[in-house]
Amino acid sequence: MAKINRNSSKNSNKSKNNISNKQPKKVVAEPMREDIVLGRNGVIEALKAKITVEQILISKGEKEGSIVKIMALAKEKGVVIKEVDRKKLDSLSQGEAHQGVVAMVTPFRYSEIQDILDRAKEREESPFIIILDEIEDPHNLGSIIRTAELCGAHGIIIPKRRNVGVTPTVYKTSAGAVNYMKIAKVSNINNTIDELKKENIWVYGADGEAENFSYNVDFKGAVALVIGSEGRGISKLTREKCDVMVKIPMVGKVNSLNASVAGGILMYEVLKSRL
Repeated sequence: MAKINRNSSKNSNKSKNNISNKQPKKVVAEPMREDIVLGRNGVIEALKAKITVEQILISKGEKEGSIVKIMALAKEKGVVIKEVDRKKLDSLSQGEAHQGVVAMVTPFRYSEIQDILDRAKEREESPFIIILDEIEDPHNLGSIIRTAELCGAHGIIIPKRRNVGVTPTVYKTSAGAVNYMKIAKVSNINNTIDELKKENIWVYGADGEAENFSYNVDFKGAVALVIGSEGRGISKLTREKCDVMVKIPMVGKVNSLNASVAGGILMYEVLKSRL
């Protein structure tokens, strides 16, 4: 935006009245780091998984309950443990609950689409993929990852732009499931859908205005389930790429669901069809 030039008379008035016209600086929140894991359960799962834990930071005086288990696992893995002031953990967590412990890890390693398809082949199963269209809330992403892992999904696809990545909050909310889920970042969701269709994967989109109820849809075979953003849902172009749009039956007065809840219901519908 172009700056507005103030004329000399206004500048003169400013000096006479000794009033500052400076605009307050806009505070821009720093992006959440992807090289830390917060919370006791998250750190325990990180130590159990095949990710590299560089060191464990524990708040001074925290040596009870599951902290003891964390310390034992860290020693077993040869991971350095440091006791630090709680303010240090507060600063690293950017306001998120850390429960007195933070793990410094190698940043999450994203997968390729082919890695997800290969996992399905290894399991001798039809591909089951979750596609997220601009999910911005890390709590929603963490919950979706947790449910996807429980439902046997082979991987999750997210866009590189306007979508939260694997942050400490995602680690914590997923209860460690992120360590067992292949997640791919792509530049263009719509092009990715075209590629999946070439693999004979049917693409289903979640939309409250769809004609098909989820319980009437046969999700057998290769499935890609598209879940839209918290506020806007699935974008128009992505909706047009879907083979079938489905909706969840609702009879209450509040006819909308959180993205992770809606995704969870549909993922279980897919699981039911595959059992």
